[in-house]
Amino acid sequence: MNILRIRAELAAGRPLFDLPLRVTFYARVSTDKAEQRSSLDHQVQYYTQLIASRPAWIYVPGYVDEGLSGTSTRKRESFLRMIGDARAGKFDFIITKEISRFSRSTLDSIRYTQALLECGVGVLFQNDGINTLDPDSEFRLVVMAGVAQDEVRKLSQRLKFGFRQAIRNGHVLGSDNLWGYHKRGGILTVHQEEARAVRRVFHLYADQGLGIRRIAQRLTQEGWTSRLGGPFNPLTVRHILCNPKYKGWYCAGKSQTVDYRTKRKLPVEEAEWVMYPDPAVPAIVSEELWDRANALYKSRSGQARAHKSAADFHNRYPYSGKLRCALHRASFHRQVRRRGGETREVWVCRVARTQGRASCPLPAVETAELNRVLTPLLSALVPRREALADAVLRLLRRTEEFQPGGGRLAQTEGALAALTARQERLLALSLEGALSPREYKARSQGFDRQRQELEARRAALLEEEGGGAEKLAHIKAALLELLSLEDGLEAALGAAVLDHAVVLEGSTREVLRLELHLTFGGPVGAVFHRGDGSLCFTPSL
Repeated sequence: MNILRIRAELAAGRPLFDLPLRVTFYARVSTDKAEQRSSLDHQVQYYTQLIASRPAWIYVPGYVDEGLSGTSTRKRESFLRMIGDARAGKFDFIITKEISRFSRSTLDSIRYTQALLECGVGVLFQNDGINTLDPDSEFRLVVMAGVAQDEVRKLSQRLKFGFRQAIRNGHVLGSDNLWGYHKRGGILTVHQEEARAVRRVFHLYADQGLGIRRIAQRLTQEGWTSRLGGPFNPLTVRHILCNPKYKGWYCAGKSQTVDYRTKRKLPVEEAEWVMYPDPAVPAIVSEELWDRANALYKSRSGQARAHKSAADFHNRYPYSGKLRCALHRASFHRQVRRRGGETREVWVCRVARTQGRASCPLPAVETAELNRVLTPLLSALVPRREALADAVLRLLRRTEEFQPGGGRLAQTEGALAALTARQERLLALSLEGALSPREYKARSQGFDRQRQELEARRAALLEEEGGGAEKLAHIKAALLELLSLEDGLEAALGAAVLDHAVVLEGSTREVLRLELHLTFGGPVGAVFHRGDGSLCFTPSL
């Protein structure tokens, strides 16, 4: 459609209904309640009849969104499809009830009507009396859309006020699906059977030191299930541990809406949460037990965050994930055992650890035993310690950490070269008379200050280069000592050689049978007699 031609005809007094246009409509209601659906049906019927009754108009089937807010257009599929069809040239004109049907965001309303005009499509906001084909429509649209947007802001404030009043009246807000409670009409009562599981969670975590996944497994073994009948979910355990309601406290303000239009929320620091003892919330565990469990949870979470990722955290021990059970195809998990004042690191089949020792006949494997088995293999693989150490150092010298200044020297040199070029251009401009003497002096002094800073930085980085060489020398000495194996094999070095090991069937408390898969070479069978420490290897068992 030619917008300029249509505007000229409207300005000449020709009625809109007499213009030959392909016309469609857009209808939307913000909820899916019965009365709203009825309203939507009436809108569709009205616009269909209106368009069909105009001889000059060609009816194009309309676009309808049901039960969606007008604050944002992101989830309104029919609306977005309508915009796409407008760009494809499928119609010339859209009729809709009012601006709030299009969007309650001023920005969205203007953006989409402008986009439609660029496609040669006009919009009639019927109740607001705005036709975007009129030259002054944009000004009126800004005013009306601003009013609609302000209504959304006021509605948001009214809802927040209503929430606060409900809290003062003793009504508990939040999920109706809170484990351990019944919630009816905003009133919480304890679900006695589920409350037993909640107390069990806190006891296992705070008093027995079990982790979240282990607690979920233990509860499943004890016959507890999710509300859908499945295994007890670790996520449910985490929510139980961290929810202050279980000690009888109200808690709100964990997140804050930063934009009432997009409903985007950001988490709030815990120190800023609104928390206080609430008589309307019946406690299931004592405050002392809840506080103790959460202090432990925060401590463990802090340890996990100290690692780069969850995988780093769970693989923080050298042999983590490297031992596997031949019977169950399960990994071995780390345990610490104490006997006679000594602490031993051992690895146990996951099935035995979660379901009891009787569920897997294979024995636990000590880290010291793995080191003992791998020591002769490493000695055979590394006959020339000096050559290996030099190769490692050559690789280290290529890394950014061991470049002079961590790679920053090259950046500083580049910045100095660029500054020199800029000073030369400045001088050329001054000689050509493009700069006054005062302006040239001011800029030149600024460049001089930058040069002094860069040269000081370069000097400091060159001084670091000597420190890097000294650091590499220390690394080589430590590496040679490690490869000597004089004090036995370090687990970290053994883990570097070992891709994984399978604990084979037939292993007992007296004899350990392993299939070792090294990081290079084929599998190697190993039989380790625990009594006398004797060891023999075969190409494969």
